[in-house]
Amino acid sequence: MKDLNAIRIFIKVAQLSSFSKAATSLNLPKSSVSQAVTMLESTLNTRLLHRTTRTVNMTSDGELFYQRALGIISDADDLKNLFVSEDKGLTGRIRVDMPQAVSRDTIIPNLSSFLKMHPNLEIELGSSDRRVDVIKEGFDCVVRVGELTDSSLIARRLGSFKVLNCVSRYYVKNHGLPKTLNDLKSHYIVRYSQTLGIPDPGFEYLDSNNQLQSITMKSQLTVNSSEAYLSAALNGFGLIQTPIHGISKHLESAELVQVLPQYAMPDLPINILYPNRHHLPKRVSAFMFWLEKQLSVFTK
Repeated sequence: MKDLNAIRIFIKVAQLSSFSKAATSLNLPKSSVSQAVTMLESTLNTRLLHRTTRTVNMTSDGELFYQRALGIISDADDLKNLFVSEDKGLTGRIRVDMPQAVSRDTIIPNLSSFLKMHPNLEIELGSSDRRVDVIKEGFDCVVRVGELTDSSLIARRLGSFKVLNCVSRYYVKNHGLPKTLNDLKSHYIVRYSQTLGIPDPGFEYLDSNNQLQSITMKSQLTVNSSEAYLSAALNGFGLIQTPIHGISKHLESAELVQVLPQYAMPDLPINILYPNRHHLPKRVSAFMFWLEKQLSVFTK
């Protein structure tokens, strides 16, 4: 048990890059936090953290141990919750990753309702356009929009997001409104590429035979994040093709205007993915069920 407590303390220090902040977070004296990490390093016979007067960073061994430690603590929490009934509070940590728009517009604004039901749970929520390595980085589950490539993971299909073609009213004022595919030749598109330097295919749409087609358009801006993609559209840099989920409030305010609705991209599937475990932890199962309810409003 002492080793488990020391591992929990090390994880908190590693996450906050500070002994003082970890001590405050854990409601422990700073000396106790330092002693716990020193004891752990002595037991493992390796240095886990680089300490200076200003910063605390993990060593290469520390980074390796951190990833394994997350799994150890997760398994310990699973054992603790193994015989907990549904009407009793769950404990432990849930590590989840999802797209920025999903976390910003839906999950974080409503997360307090889930934590009120389970006040002893702790959520670690990652939200970026980077596709994390679910198993290596110790995530319990991830929400992904788009086609799947992770064959080693279990996928729970939630539905799909409709994709809209949009421009800002500022763009319309300066460039006019494209009304036909031929008009696109004289208009601009905002390019999106997770890896800059790799061009996107341009304006994509399904033709009358349900085949995906693309049209090359002029562009002055390429971005690699969904937040920048939306911001570029709102500031008039060109047309974007994006799920309705992340732009609904901008459509309602008329900051964005839908164009060429008859030439739409295929709907984007949305899934919850999780590692292939024989027994899904109760806390993760409860959170995934809650996630599904939150996202069902936007899926079809």
